Amino acid sequence: MAGNLAFQSERASLFSRDVEVIRGRLLACQNHPGKFHSDPSQQSDFVAGFALKSSVLFVHKMPATSEIHAEQQLHAEDGCKKKEESLAAEKKTFGVLCDERGYLDQIEYIMQHGRRKGDRTGTGVISVFGAQARYSLRDQFPLLTTKRVFWKGILEELLWFIKGSTNAKELSAKGVKIWDANGSRDFLDNLGFTDREEGDLGPVYGFQWRHFGAEYTNMHADYTGQGVDQLQKVIDTIKKNPEDRRIIMCAWNAKDLPLMALPPCHALCQFYVCDGELSCQLYQRSGDMGLGVPFNIASYALLTYMIAHITGLKPGDFVHTLGDAHIYINHIEPLKVQLQREIRPFPKLKILRKVENIDDFHAEDFEICDYNPHPTIKMQMAV
Repeated sequence: MAGNLAFQSERASLFSRDVEVIRGRLLACQNHPGKFHSDPSQQSDFVAGFALKSSVLFVHKMPATSEIHAEQQLHAEDGCKKKEESLAAEKKTFGVLCDERGYLDQIEYIMQHGRRKGDRTGTGVISVFGAQARYSLRDQFPLLTTKRVFWKGILEELLWFIKGSTNAKELSAKGVKIWDANGSRDFLDNLGFTDREEGDLGPVYGFQWRHFGAEYTNMHADYTGQGVDQLQKVIDTIKKNPEDRRIIMCAWNAKDLPLMALPPCHALCQFYVCDGELSCQLYQRSGDMGLGVPFNIASYALLTYMIAHITGLKPGDFVHTLGDAHIYINHIEPLKVQLQREIRPFPKLKILRKVENIDDFHAEDFEICDYNPHPTIKMQMAV
């Protein structure tokens, strides 16, 4: 609400300046023949009418991505003071336009207003329902700086998704063990997958991205040509029909949910092209704010960079929409430490060679520059 009020206040300020300009022009008309020459009350009526119409436009118009970016540039030119005032006005809210402060504000908000709930893991959480933040991808990459984030894990996991793999052992062999617990023998047995090989996660993200609708058998099978390749369809649509409002990739497949070691948390993403920029919005049904969400922000920002590179566009915005945004009870104290740290500038991401096909990206094609984070903060993963 506070973010919306701040946005409306800025629009109202612009509107007030327009009214003064129009009033000045109308007063100038007194020196010339015209409609308002002999009746000043008509001038006031006209200005009031303009105010009524404009207030509706300013209050109810939803800003486009390009408009938001234009306003960012305008505010930057106005100087640091206005920027600081704007950030202060949106503090402790779910920011509309944000840097890392947007993520930290979400943490603070949940700590202050979240409701205590039980959860699948038995750990316990404090939770709110419904949150959104927007991160600019223009000349920066949203990798948190208030703690060191596992960049290699983000990169290798995304390449693993793109490959369509569901084998946790492939990631583990590269030193990325974030799926090990969900693919362990005990975990699979507890779900009833006693005949499934250890490490076989079932038809999770990568399978749904590349083979949606295919019949899943095991992690070793060749699914080439089976199901819908949603990721390639997204890329093809961006190239052929960038104004399409149906550029969507969905990992939530109700039919396959019973076969998954873990149903998708980041369930659906939509892409949007405007003014030569590619933006992405993610709907995440469940967000582990301490551990998972920093990964998810960077992962979908990276995916947007990759698709923009292939389609000849520039990265625009990443919009992150959360359903159940929660903090595990055992993450509260570590997050309090993180909240006390000074925000540093986001790093930059470079793609080091020209890549034509999404399947041709490799880990060595990416370089994170100017990343100067605070030290790692240990948090235990809830399984």
